[in-house]
Amino acid sequence: MSAAEASPDAPHVTSPEPVVVAEVRRGVRQLLATHDPATTARIDFLRAQFDAGLAWVHYPVGLGGLGAPRALQSLVTAELAAAGAPDNDPRRIGIGLGMAAPTILRYGTEEQKHRLLRPLWTGEEVWCQLFSEPGAGSDLAALGTRAVHVPARGTDQGAPAGAGDARAGEWLVDGQKVWTSQAHLARWAILIARTDPDLPKHRGITYFICDMTDPGVEVRPLRQLTGEAEFNEVFLTGVRIPDDRRLGDVGEGWRVARTTLMNERVAIGGGSVPREHGMIGVAARAWRDHPELRTHDLHQRLLRLWVEAEAARYAGQRLGQQLAVGQPGPEGSAMKLAFARLNQEISGLEVELMGEAGLAYDDWTMRRPDLVDFTAREAGYRYLRARGNSIEGGTSEILLNIIAERVLGLPPEPRADKDAAWKDLPR
Repeated sequence: MSAAEASPDAPHVTSPEPVVVAEVRRGVRQLLATHDPATTARIDFLRAQFDAGLAWVHYPVGLGGLGAPRALQSLVTAELAAAGAPDNDPRRIGIGLGMAAPTILRYGTEEQKHRLLRPLWTGEEVWCQLFSEPGAGSDLAALGTRAVHVPARGTDQGAPAGAGDARAGEWLVDGQKVWTSQAHLARWAILIARTDPDLPKHRGITYFICDMTDPGVEVRPLRQLTGEAEFNEVFLTGVRIPDDRRLGDVGEGWRVARTTLMNERVAIGGGSVPREHGMIGVAARAWRDHPELRTHDLHQRLLRLWVEAEAARYAGQRLGQQLAVGQPGPEGSAMKLAFARLNQEISGLEVELMGEAGLAYDDWTMRRPDLVDFTAREAGYRYLRARGNSIEGGTSEILLNIIAERVLGLPPEPRADKDAAWKDLPR
């Protein structure tokens, strides 16, 4: 009996209708017939793939999809790869694909969707995330970046923000964000800022799309333990954001941001990989390559981590099934938590398996990498970089609270500041 059959609460994932499968296959054949990958420029092929509805098959028609079951995306990917078609380098644009796109799809206007989703998917426009701040990381709702509404000329100067013409005027943004991946490469950012300090911290926030090329946006590198500057701090000084770049209603930014955060945790920890790939595959190779360093204790640890990595891999597949039938839930937090712990334990084991060679790390260059590639680097890099896995995308401590409250149904921790106005909170 399968796990889906054993659990009455599990989402029922049915096979796509044959007619839908045939329609998707026909779309792939037509795309390849009109845009031969061998002779078509990469960006032209990707644009054509989006326009054919084969970028995200589960998205609506005209927005890169066909309104088909999400499970059919793997069919499209496999057939295009077999034909030698280029991909959109998903690891480089993961923030756009995994966080910005689903949020735009759910809360964006039709104009926003049609303007932003195509270049996001093709990789022509890179995205970053302006959420965390120096004083608001784990407690993100305590953020202090301010956005003040400036009404358009001719509108009621005394009306509250967002009243009257819902798409009039602009917002003046000031503040600082931190730990921003790819800010040095990004054209756009998803941004949350405080628009009403008189409300409790979760209620006075609004969600925006920020143009990273606008005046007043300054990006500075943050050098890490690895020697690289993969992350950035971003200073926003008098940045003007038109109101038509707002996502969701004024003051509803926390609700919109939760959609982003759930998708982020799925993107970080919920990916499905083949057996013995990723970090556990690297550690297993180190075991095979260094028989002289094997001990009974290391063998037992490797076996335990291999089993846990397999369990996480199957859980990731299960999470993918849940995504195929609805929105991501708090289960993504559990996957991200497991991902962080496994990466740290496996990287530590690999260093021990390699002996003195595991300590070598000879590249302390101040680099600005486009993406993080764990498996292509040396063991010392993996060990150091994995320390950040329990912080990025939500700290492990916060994720444990989410799992306790929203998955296990345990009573929430007392929150004395929940109903107090943000301006009255101590900082």
